[in-house]
Amino acid sequence: MKALGDGTRLAIFERLCQREFTVNELTAQFEVSQPAISQHLGVLKRCGLAEERRAGRFAHYRGSPEGLRPMVQWLSHYREFWPEKLNALGVLLARHEADEAAKAVAEKDEGSEKL
Repeated sequence: MKALGDGTRLAIFERLCQREFTVNELTAQFEVSQPAISQHLGVLKRCGLAEERRAGRFAHYRGSPEGLRPMVQWLSHYREFWPEKLNALGVLLARHEADEAAKAVAEKDEGSEKL
């Protein structure tokens, strides 16, 4: 989901999921130009993460969290592997820490023998 990889775009998406905004309302909340906000909204719309509603000359945007469904489904497929991998990583890190501690003790012992 590269669309949410940009910090400003992610913040816009989060606001749009709370309520509807016009481009001008969003521009007032961010330190970016109106064209930049419009560009971010275009990306969110193309990815299915925002919807547009026209009312006269104004476009109102709201978030569409359903657009996250493909990513959630992809992640859930790998979810079953996470506990096993995280446990293995924990064991590896514990071994590394133990090795580093043993190395530090050995170096300290070596230094005190030289005195």
